[in-house]
Amino acid sequence: MQIWALFWHIRELTDQPIALGGIGLARILPIIVFSLIGGALADSSNRRRIIFVTQSAAALLALSLGLFTQFGHITIWHIYAITALSAVAIAFDSPARQSLVPNLVPAKDLPNAFSLTSIALQAGSVIGPALSGITIAMWGQQAVYYINAASFLAVIIALVLIGDIPQRIEQNTKGVSLSSIGDGIRFILSKPIIFSTMILDFIATFFASANTLMPIVARDVLHVGVMEYGWLSAAQSVGAVSVAVTISQVRELRRQGPLFLGSVVVFGLATVAFGLSRIFVLAWIALAFTGAADGLSTIIRNTIRQLQTPDHIRGRMTSVNQIFFQGGPQLGEIEAGTVAQLFGAPFAIVSGGIGCIIGLVLVVWKWPQLVTYNGHEPLPVSATAD
Repeated sequence: MQIWALFWHIRELTDQPIALGGIGLARILPIIVFSLIGGALADSSNRRRIIFVTQSAAALLALSLGLFTQFGHITIWHIYAITALSAVAIAFDSPARQSLVPNLVPAKDLPNAFSLTSIALQAGSVIGPALSGITIAMWGQQAVYYINAASFLAVIIALVLIGDIPQRIEQNTKGVSLSSIGDGIRFILSKPIIFSTMILDFIATFFASANTLMPIVARDVLHVGVMEYGWLSAAQSVGAVSVAVTISQVRELRRQGPLFLGSVVVFGLATVAFGLSRIFVLAWIALAFTGAADGLSTIIRNTIRQLQTPDHIRGRMTSVNQIFFQGGPQLGEIEAGTVAQLFGAPFAIVSGGIGCIIGLVLVVWKWPQLVTYNGHEPLPVSATAD
């Protein structure tokens, strides 16, 4: 709810597309600066305890957004600053949280586990944007931020109920240090199948990231209001949930490489279709296809990376991945906002979809092993769960 409310909020404060791109910069700079530190911390400290701290901080930041808005003191710079602080929390939260999943289930069940994780995430992403529009229309912008702040209590309660979680921390761990961070980077560079998926993820989301342009598309291209904007914002998650539900029922997901590459092609083509759409229903369908393709891609990427990474270095692997995963869409928002400022939102979206497909061709040319990756390749001994 909050992400989409922020986009709408900025559009209310200014009609300059580049201002929407600024939110991407505020979200990615802290990730770049702190993510590697967060990964090293996740491998040398209790991951569950880290998530307690980060989720509590995120709740307080959401509450502050609500208070600034309610009392009329909110500016674009307040939004940028609080968004940046929230990104610091994410930089420490994501490596710990994603590394926790393989500690909870056997390796053979990881694709299903990540599918269920995706269902939980995307279901919220379906309901959230839709409720965001309804909430803003009925109770005002600040209500979205207050609801988000309260929602973090559910995560904190879940962490309490989970209890202690087995985690492998090597006795000779170097803790949070340049040497430890370097070990994580060297590990990824030594694994072409992991590194190539990160690169392709970055390229695809950099060129085909147009979420921040959604308020402009809704108001100025499709000529709809905040309620329709909420439903439009939920379309991608509807597609992603549909894919996640399907994959969660598959016993063993094979031909993962071709499926991954095919999903990126569909993602790019659907983005082009969205940029060309001038009818609300067609735009919604195109966005649903981008969500379905991205959902399948995310499940396969997560499965490959977590299975091919030993537990003691998963946090650092995830932290590097986070830079690519967050950097692509956030920097893409800046790119999309800049191109939209110069040539208009539809051109920015269509050219981004084309750029995504060109990027895929270049990645496959560099790393052809993606084409033949099946998913049954040998795993590192320490990567499997008991």
